[in-house]
Amino acid sequence: MEDRDGFVLNCLEAPLDVDIKDGGRVVVLNTKNLPLVGEVGFGADLVQIDGHSMCSPGFSCDSALQVTYIVAGSGRVQVVGADGKRVLETHITAGFLFIVPRFFVVSKIADPEGMSWFSIVTTPDPIFTHLAGRTSVWKALSPEVLQAAFKVDLEVEESFRSKRTSDAIFFPPSN
Repeated sequence: MEDRDGFVLNCLEAPLDVDIKDGGRVVVLNTKNLPLVGEVGFGADLVQIDGHSMCSPGFSCDSALQVTYIVAGSGRVQVVGADGKRVLETHITAGFLFIVPRFFVVSKIADPEGMSWFSIVTTPDPIFTHLAGRTSVWKALSPEVLQAAFKVDLEVEESFRSKRTSDAIFFPPSN
């Protein structure tokens, strides 16, 4: 057992980094829970989302690439480039693998049975930023900046900012 320490981590038994009721769960592999990833230069995460849940659109803000393998279940994935153009929008099932380039935004929505994926990230301590929810990057921008960026009036900006601000990175289906 002591020979495994620092070399092996059971993701299914590891403490969860995120756990949203009826939404999803995440275990991030980084230098804190698996020191060997620092030497290898890669991090990873195992994500499980429940049926009809959505993983908030997000991106790696430390310029990492993501290689994502769908372990179980199915759903939809959308990847959007920095210029706002969609580069991928498709239905995915277990066995699919796709790559998310640096600074591209990715979002996933699970089918009724849910979906699980494992992503390898090209940095040992990945940092992800999400475009919705409690940790949304939009919260860092002033209302004036958002109004100017989207060319909308104050009322539209307030409506935009007020949506889904208390959720974390997973949005359970609304009943």
